[in-house]
Amino acid sequence: MLHQSPSPPRPAGGESPAAVTNGAPARAFLMLQGPHGPFFDRLARLLRATGAQIWRCGFNAGDEFFWSDKASLIRHEGTALDWPDHLRRILDDKGITDIILYGDVRPIHDAARKLTATRGVTVHVFEEGYLRPYWISYERHGSNGNSVLLDIPLAQMRRVLREQINEVRRPPAHWGDMGQHKFYGAFYHFLVLVANRRYRAYRGHREISVRQEFRLNLRRLLLTPIHRVGQALQWRRLRLSGWPYNLVLMQLEHDSNFLGHSAFTRNAQFVQTAVAAFARSAPRHHHLILKAHPLEDGRAGNRAAIHAAAEAEGVAHRVHYIRGGKLAEILSHARAVVTVNSTGAQQALWRGIPVKALGRAVYGKPGLVSDQSLDEFLASPDAPDPQAYRTFRDYLLQTSQIPGGFYASRSRAHALRLVADMLLSPHDPYDALATGQVLPRQQLSDRLR
Repeated sequence: MLHQSPSPPRPAGGESPAAVTNGAPARAFLMLQGPHGPFFDRLARLLRATGAQIWRCGFNAGDEFFWSDKASLIRHEGTALDWPDHLRRILDDKGITDIILYGDVRPIHDAARKLTATRGVTVHVFEEGYLRPYWISYERHGSNGNSVLLDIPLAQMRRVLREQINEVRRPPAHWGDMGQHKFYGAFYHFLVLVANRRYRAYRGHREISVRQEFRLNLRRLLLTPIHRVGQALQWRRLRLSGWPYNLVLMQLEHDSNFLGHSAFTRNAQFVQTAVAAFARSAPRHHHLILKAHPLEDGRAGNRAAIHAAAEAEGVAHRVHYIRGGKLAEILSHARAVVTVNSTGAQQALWRGIPVKALGRAVYGKPGLVSDQSLDEFLASPDAPDPQAYRTFRDYLLQTSQIPGGFYASRSRAHALRLVADMLLSPHDPYDALATGQVLPRQQLSDRLR
């Protein structure tokens, strides 16, 4: 079944007649909140060159700072409750045909998706890559637990792959944008903290204040070199100990994928579930390593939660929390992986390591993740079907996964070379492959990796 996007309507309202590009009416794009940094601004330049009209809605000083064309900036200075009415006026006045989002679960984006569902407006969603670390995701309608990918069975993926499945490549073992990601995150929240005079009604979509968010981002940025040394020493001790271990992939507690597509509202709940099952069912000589997300900043109190759970279950000597280290290396020694719905689990599937997902995940398909109970899984995990994962990964690489990144200039340029044409295509990435309209992907050079 194809997941065809509706054809965008002609721009209407008070704007001048749309420009025409290659015989087709130019479209009117509205960008909402994007990744920290200049990615959306650079994308807008490319789209503007096609004759499209580009508008950006700014919700705070950070959004405004990273938008160079101030004439096309639309400030939302009201509250979250005012947003749906404001968005309706924008859609009507500007003749919006397309909306571009980064993530689809934060309240302003969720409201936009729901409001445009019956208007024929195409919703373009960017996210961190399903195949991290050197890919980003581009989909339409929704991502993660809202992605149409969840409704596409592996059998259909096999049918629409145009060529024989190629050898599955090993993903890079590092996230090339990490330093820039931390910098832009700290700078963005600094701007919101000190320059938000025009946006006094702004409230972030996370529970903590902007001041706390800035402090945590800055602290994480400054302490990264120190943390790396400690993490390397800790991992070396664990690696040389010789204990068999299961790996738990932690996620950011405020991450929309964690909150919106699982039964957990706190990391502590997930930790308690995993540690209790481990204590009950895992062989007594096995250990449990809980690895933090690379952008973990301490707000969730994960270390204390893990220590408390392990003490309560009597397995403190067998449970370890590690703040960093290369996921590829830690996975290479792991017996099995437990997660909520982390994209990092796909690196385990690529290696043939059993995976148990406790939330809704795009890779949550028969033959990939285990359907055992968590206790059964930790006692004797079922391995994934390697051919099934080769199909799934190759399908992703030919559809929604774009080589490049949001933050570093070199990786950002690599992604932009592809995404503008994908936004302008009449087909979403999955339909494009099914209809033979998929665009070729550049190969990643060793230097870019």
